[in-house]
Amino acid sequence: MGNFTFEEMNLLCIYNTGSRTGLIDALTEMRGHLEPDEAELRELTDSAIQKLHTITDVEFDSLELYPDF
Repeated sequence: MGNFTFEEMNLLCIYNTGSRTGLIDALTEMRGHLEPDEAELRELTDSAIQKLHTITDVEFDSLELYPDF
């Protein structure tokens, strides 16, 4: 189910809106504000968005999106 990395899970926690599609939209919007020198964050965001597209809403609801920091 997604196989999100630790870094991706932290990103999901920060931008979580409560729904899978809302989170995809929030990450997509944030991605549009990234500067050219933020390539690593762009790649992380792209990976997380791609994985969010591959899971169902039920699988999303089972993720524990609580910050671990």
